[in-house]
Amino acid sequence: MPGFFLHVNAVMQCTHMAKATIAPSQPRVLVGGQPVATMASVIAVAGCPFQIPVGAGTKPQPCVQVKWGMPATRVLVSGQPVALAPGPGPGPGVCLSIEQIPAGPPIVGFVQIRVMGT
Repeated sequence: MPGFFLHVNAVMQCTHMAKATIAPSQPRVLVGGQPVATMASVIAVAGCPFQIPVGAGTKPQPCVQVKWGMPATRVLVSGQPVALAPGPGPGPGVCLSIEQIPAGPPIVGFVQIRVMGT
């Protein structure tokens, strides 16, 4: 499935509106002056307010990372598939808590729209 190359300054957040940041995993291939994200890139989430009910109270269960689910099949950077995004909106991945509990898809707000891959 074709998609736009994800890059390190793509605007993304978890389902609970906390900011997600893509750490650069390679410095050589750029789109729009930003390093391309690969499937080896770490996507960290900071400041997620999500909590789950436990008994009479709640337990913090913040999203801490995004596991991306749309690798390029034909484009590799340093031996890793490029991470692709279909465009703005729900992304092809899942937000995970520290206990690796899925909490919904990430929301992609902005991604470059000049370079596509499959």
